[in-house]
Amino acid sequence: MNVSAHDIGLEGLDALRGVDALCLFVGEDDRPLPATAGYVDWRLCGALSRILQSGFFVGARDDSLLLPTDGRFPVPRVFIIGLGRRKGLDASSLGEVLANAARVMAKAKVEGVALEIPGAGQFEDAARASALNEKFLPAFKGQRVAVLADKELARRLPGRKG
Repeated sequence: MNVSAHDIGLEGLDALRGVDALCLFVGEDDRPLPATAGYVDWRLCGALSRILQSGFFVGARDDSLLLPTDGRFPVPRVFIIGLGRRKGLDASSLGEVLANAARVMAKAKVEGVALEIPGAGQFEDAARASALNEKFLPAFKGQRVAVLADKELARRLPGRKG
């Protein structure tokens, strides 16, 4: 499996190649939307915010939503995975959320996915990288994972020197 790192932000999202899905993680208490979810919502003209405000999707644990990007990103579809309350997220539930996301991607036959590992500022980078390596990667059936990450986390990804 090919694992690569990309900068968080619109430039990093615009540079994505070889992935057919973007996976976002949204918590019930994420207002405004943080990091990559916020950038995607901005580029989609607030579509995700409107869905959250309507109550159709609220970010509940194990909830998922699929949105098209309508050509606004080089990735055709966005999967949004609910975290539950982000403030209640611990290392164990982080792993469970990532494993659930991988199962959702497998059911949708995603071959390449870009994602930002949840928990920035809440967990050590080593714990986030470990959750990716131990929970997401073994359950993901595709061939390519592009991780949207800062430089410190990027060094901890598989195949990188840290």
